[in-house]
Amino acid sequence: MPETATAEPFRSSIMQIEPQWIDYNGHLNMAYYNVMFDRAIDQMWLQLGIGPGYMKERNGSTFTAECHVRYLREIHLGDPVQVSVWLLEADDKRLHTFQELRHATEGWLSATSENMSLHIDMGSRKVAAFPPDIRERIATVVKAHGAVPRPEGIGRNVAMPSKR
Repeated sequence: MPETATAEPFRSSIMQIEPQWIDYNGHLNMAYYNVMFDRAIDQMWLQLGIGPGYMKERNGSTFTAECHVRYLREIHLGDPVQVSVWLLEADDKRLHTFQELRHATEGWLSATSENMSLHIDMGSRKVAAFPPDIRERIATVVKAHGAVPRPEGIGRNVAMPSKR
């Protein structure tokens, strides 16, 4: 993904639901959707060059500043899942992503997650600009993902329905 990027979202490896993640309702507990979204982002960050090696070598990382998850269809034990990630926008210090968690073989949408991540200087633990080479990689992916139709659900907020 670094110098060139295709006009399609990043796709994570196929993941399996772990038995201890199933709650008393018989489906995936809400907290573990975030685990799978986070694992997918970690895979994408590796391709962008901002994974664990980046933190060790360049003392930078990302922290999630905001997250909005929508739960659309239940996932159960035995369901294989895959996450698609769009890098929607970025600036010198922030990354705006949107993720879809889908059943890996049947293709139906289970959940979405929209996130704002901040680049952190781990020495000061403060928000800092990405290095120029990383910023260039990010810009390449943002441009490529901009050529892909935007998925439904971006920019949603939590509110009661209007009764007008």
